[in-house]
Amino acid sequence: MRLSQLVEKLGGELRGSDAEVSRVAPLETATSDALAFLANVRFKALLSESSAGALLLKSQDAEGVTTPVIVTDNPYLYYARAAALLHPAPAVRAGIHPAASVDGTAVIDASAEVGAGAVVGAGAVVGADAVIMAQAFVGDRAQVGAGSRIFPQACLMADCVIGERVILHPGAIVGGDGFGNAWAGDHWEKIPQLGRAIIGDDVEIGSNTTVDRGALEDTVIAGGARIDNLIQIAHNCHVGEHTAIAACVGIAGSTHIGARCQIGGAAMISGHLDICDGVTILGGTLVAKTIRQAGVYAGSYPMQTHEQWLKNAAHLRHLDALSDKVKQLEKQVAALKAAGSQEE
Repeated sequence: MRLSQLVEKLGGELRGSDAEVSRVAPLETATSDALAFLANVRFKALLSESSAGALLLKSQDAEGVTTPVIVTDNPYLYYARAAALLHPAPAVRAGIHPAASVDGTAVIDASAEVGAGAVVGAGAVVGADAVIMAQAFVGDRAQVGAGSRIFPQACLMADCVIGERVILHPGAIVGGDGFGNAWAGDHWEKIPQLGRAIIGDDVEIGSNTTVDRGALEDTVIAGGARIDNLIQIAHNCHVGEHTAIAACVGIAGSTHIGARCQIGGAAMISGHLDICDGVTILGGTLVAKTIRQAGVYAGSYPMQTHEQWLKNAAHLRHLDALSDKVKQLEKQVAALKAAGSQEE
């Protein structure tokens, strides 16, 4: 694709020759057929060393650059959109593979693809241009929205729903039973999990992530959310629109997370909490109480605002020195008291 074609589709200002590119690549490894980008000024020195055929840059970074450039206010976002154009997803191959197992009562749109070894249960509905890849599972009465893709070994359990353009990566499980058990005095008794898991439009769920079905109410992941790999979202949780959750996060049951939140890797969130819109939780943070004010939060125990955590962490680093000073002062005070007693 020529740079002028990218500009026509995505905007921006072309400076230099109308080069042709066929892929995107990092500045360090890009060759003459690749489009590279600079999103962080710390790596500006790499511009002069890069062999990229074209660059995505902010206006202030493009001064003096001889390589063809598309100038844009947000090179990272432009890169994401250009990558989607240059590296499109494989085309849908409409039809049901002979080795698939599709119940006779399932409704499969004629434009959808069902791969070898995939299972589609009774009463399930698969929308237009959806792809159920090899060995994926769609349970009884489950619904798959138009344009969605379920990768190999991913499971959409009975009665659960995913919206349009949803991606379930390999091994993702939507609608497994939540952790519901009642203690009977000498043993646990399983509590039937009667709710569903409902996934909104344009959600992406990473490999080996689990979204439990609700116990009574539904578990809900709202539209536009991004859920990374190896995440546990327990029963009855609600994740708001466009919230992004990084790998290895655990969210206990019945917690409500607002819209446009960002949750760093390995954060742990207790159950029955409310986290308001616009909250950022840094990696490894333990959230044990409700958050009602937008902002950045960090720390293991107790959780606090990031600014408070930084101050306390700085004090903690000097704890040994402070202890030594206190001991020294105690000795001095003791010596003064002893001297005063002798004078009396």
